[in-house]
Amino acid sequence: MGALIGGIIAVVLGIIGLGKWWTLFVKGLKAAVPFLLLVGGIIAIAAGISDIKDRLEEKKEKEKEKEEKKEEEKKEEK
Repeated sequence: MGALIGGIIAVVLGIIGLGKWWTLFVKGLKAAVPFLLLVGGIIAIAAGISDIKDRLEEKKEKEKEKEEKKEEEKKEEK
């Protein structure tokens, strides 16, 4: 019950705060959005590079397994 009352009070104070300091809120968004886009872009680039590296390593492992399998088949034929 306390969490519900606390939540209601927080929402009311938040609405009052947004009404009073709307221009500051908008300025904060103007400052935060480009920064968040920059950080998000850097994280996306890092994830993309990591994904490419993983795919290349997986491809190398598959080729290595194929070569080992061929070698085993040659040994069995002899």
